[in-house]
Amino acid sequence: MTTADTPQTQTTKTPQPGTSPAGGGARKGAARGPRALAWQRRRASVARFWAEYRGHRAGVVGLVALVLFALVALTAPWTVGSDVASVTDAPGRPLEGPSGRFPLGTDQFGRNLLGLVIWGSRVSLLVGLLAAVLSVAIGAVIGITAGHFRGWYATVMMRVTDWFLVMPTLVLAIALATVLSRSLGTVILAIGVTTWPTTARLVRAQTLAVESRPYIERAKALGGGHWHIMSRHVLPNVMPLVLAQTTLIISSAILSEATLAFLGLGDPTIVSWGGLLQDAREAGAVSSGDWWYLVPPGIAIAVVALAFTLCGRAVEAVLNPRLGVAR
Repeated sequence: MTTADTPQTQTTKTPQPGTSPAGGGARKGAARGPRALAWQRRRASVARFWAEYRGHRAGVVGLVALVLFALVALTAPWTVGSDVASVTDAPGRPLEGPSGRFPLGTDQFGRNLLGLVIWGSRVSLLVGLLAAVLSVAIGAVIGITAGHFRGWYATVMMRVTDWFLVMPTLVLAIALATVLSRSLGTVILAIGVTTWPTTARLVRAQTLAVESRPYIERAKALGGGHWHIMSRHVLPNVMPLVLAQTTLIISSAILSEATLAFLGLGDPTIVSWGGLLQDAREAGAVSSGDWWYLVPPGIAIAVVALAFTLCGRAVEAVLNPRLGVAR
């Protein structure tokens, strides 16, 4: 009997209790599934983003200011109460100066101006956020589709975008707010549909850059349709730009809301910072020297707009380090 015919015995090691066989870590990772691994990568990306964001001092200052304003707005029903805007139950005399009872004085109806500024933060922040989301959504859809389909569709969309760019945004918003009913939804719509062109052009340029990469060609060769390419490949790559653009547009949306309210085109039944400035103008606070009626809402608008701008620049610098934004 030759050596080749001799059966060879193999010894197998039985794993001891508490130990795992070789490759157990790989099998454990495979058992977790692609969704768990995707969430792990997302958490790691968020951690890296926050670590880099903290290096931008101006962005951290802006974020702290926004968190404080958000807390003030969310807790307004408990801190000042919903009856702060009531004219019939005003606690003071009209146009009282700042005092211990009224730290920011009273308005023309005798209402506590500090409470009105706190309550108005809810409307101003809500309008700014919703208008910015609407504007960025319109711009992102037009930018992605124009960059993907090209041809006559892209030409038409870009000419429409150019028309909106050359038209004064405030004039278009005033025209829409004048034609439509005076409500909060009208203000959001007027701001959102007039501020999207910049986002559309930026997103289209990024879409063209993404679709020129080799993996897009491979996805098309493997049968990927238009929706698959735009939603699975283009959109994730333009989302950082969309996020940075959103934070930058919120500040301009808040300023636009204040401008429309100051011009008397806002909802007269709600309290906002722009509406307080409009009330102060109608009450003659400028000529009579009632500075406490004008300064607090004006400072609130300026601080929130600056905070969103600082956050937007920091986000943009983290997502695109080549911009070289100062820390």
